[in-house]
Amino acid sequence: MVLRALAAGISDVGLQRDHNEDSFAILSEQELFIVADGMGGHRAGDVASRLATESIVEFFKAIAVDDVTWPFHFDARLTEEENRLLTGIRLANRQIVERSARSRELQGMGTTVVGALFSPRKRRMFIGHVGDSRAYRIRGGAIQQLTRDHSLFNDYLAAMPDLTEEQRNEIPKNVITRALGMQEQVAVDLQSDEVRPGDVFVLCSDGLSGMLEDEDILMVAESTTDLQEACRQMVALANEHGGEDNITALLVRIEVEPGLLLEPSAEPPESEEAWAETPRAGRATPAPTSSEEEG
Repeated sequence: MVLRALAAGISDVGLQRDHNEDSFAILSEQELFIVADGMGGHRAGDVASRLATESIVEFFKAIAVDDVTWPFHFDARLTEEENRLLTGIRLANRQIVERSARSRELQGMGTTVVGALFSPRKRRMFIGHVGDSRAYRIRGGAIQQLTRDHSLFNDYLAAMPDLTEEQRNEIPKNVITRALGMQEQVAVDLQSDEVRPGDVFVLCSDGLSGMLEDEDILMVAESTTDLQEACRQMVALANEHGGEDNITALLVRIEVEPGLLLEPSAEPPESEEAWAETPRAGRATPAPTSSEEEG
């Protein structure tokens, strides 16, 4: 069987912020999904997050249609998908650093980012992230956080796992230790996950994960098959719980492509280009989609 990824996303300003510094993007034709959460004064955070999503999307578009020179060395130890994600995120970091250096108003701006790239041929979801925007996977009635927050709190726990509950409560929860724009070089965490039909991946900013327990996210995701409605419900619930930050939810569901089944003896095409030429059914979301605020 041939698998596809359907996606939807919503970003909301929340209840306590006067503007939205989150951005997200859905590039359906390449099954690329991104969430970014900006930071910085004088509205610089929204510039950083938008620049991150736009830079990654434009890079993926360029390498899909042109024989372009990649801005960074291709790492032969990684898969092509991992190299795409890594290069796109590193390119976004470089553009944010350069833009920040050219404008006094944008100095110090940065953004977290989490990106997911689905490969139907390999049946894997490739994930890259920097900061505390998260990726979850929902499967078989259970939710699992796939990413690890790059935060001061997690760094303390890794160095001193025996901290008491009282000591843990004294550590700030909202201080991130890694983000795009902080320095010229950025370390990107990469991983991949073998998918199954029915899997739902949730990409979100900390405005969602900070307001909802994992079980809340699971409950909403399993309450409806309408991905856009699930995003709306998650955002609404985060606002009900205080809406202390901008809120972005992007859901990706893995499904069997209707009417496209491989014969038992059929070999998969040898290249991703061959897969791309295979007729595909329509998608649930337009491509590309990018938004900073809805609702």
